[in-house]
Amino acid sequence: MLEVYRLRQKFDETSIVNAWPEIIGKAIANRTERIYIRDKKLFVSVESAVIKNELAMMRRQIVGRINEHVGYVMVEEFVIL
Repeated sequence: MLEVYRLRQKFDETSIVNAWPEIIGKAIANRTERIYIRDKKLFVSVESAVIKNELAMMRRQIVGRINEHVGYVMVEEFVIL
């Protein structure tokens, strides 16, 4: 039904936002303010410079975990705001 009404991508985006603490860890997830996906890019707003640095170093791993979570390549880039 999700494919018929073309809701699969929006459903998967919501799934990623809800699973964010499991994907990245609760300590970092509590310090992220806003998460959204646009044009195969994951945007994450972070309040701390230390967390920004940590996320920048884990960029490829995060993209891999997210794509593994949904089962296909949904995110190609990770942007930290």
